[in-house]
Amino acid sequence: MGWRVVGDDDLGEPVWLRHTPTRVVSLVPSLTESIERTRPGVLVGATDYCTHPPDLEVVRVGGSKYPRVDDVLALRPDLVVANAEENRPEDVQRLRANGVPVWVTAAPRSVFAALGSLRRLLTQCLEVVDPDWLLAAEEAWWHGREVVATAVVPVWRKPWVVLGRDTFAGDLLRRLGIGNAYAAHPQRYPRPSLEELRTVLESGAADLVVLPDEPYAFCADDGPEEFPDVRCALVSGRHLTWYGPSLVEARDVLTPPLDAALA
Repeated sequence: MGWRVVGDDDLGEPVWLRHTPTRVVSLVPSLTESIERTRPGVLVGATDYCTHPPDLEVVRVGGSKYPRVDDVLALRPDLVVANAEENRPEDVQRLRANGVPVWVTAAPRSVFAALGSLRRLLTQCLEVVDPDWLLAAEEAWWHGREVVATAVVPVWRKPWVVLGRDTFAGDLLRRLGIGNAYAAHPQRYPRPSLEELRTVLESGAADLVVLPDEPYAFCADDGPEEFPDVRCALVSGRHLTWYGPSLVEARDVLTPPLDAALA
């Protein structure tokens, strides 16, 4: 079979394939989980941070930001999947220069933008019909709750980094009834000082701090102590920031700690 364009990736780059991929390398944890759940066994490589499914047995090729490109090439993939925010353009360019097709997803700005991106990848590249988990995720997140609180949502510290405008996690929280104090910020991931965060909370512009356990591993002893006398919710980072099969259960996982913090 000759080369054919299966579609444009999220950045508008045509992706050429010779056949339906049977050897895929994923450089994005949420895409790894989505592909393995949909086409078990097609993955031959993934990053060190691709922790789901837990029993995934593939060659590890390093981190998302700094994958070992030579190791990826050695796997002779039919397709590599990457993300515009998580992966470096120079690594994508080197893979393509070596004849490897790369499908790059955009950083999603909402839950349904993420699900639409996944649908294009799975149906156009892997040639599958809409998987059941994707349909279930769309149904689970179709309706949102009325916003009952406004939160500061750190995703890193040293320096502090918070959710800003147009983020997947911000939209997901809004659908759970939690607004984002930095939703109007010009940056997607602002870096305010701790003093600024405390001022936002003290002023009443926010009345909750949401602390996920990834990418930074916030926990009961690391994070809440910086915001005394403020309601804090410790939540699953995977269910807050990953888009894929985890979205089916994310509402049930995230709602209890948020409700408990607001009670």
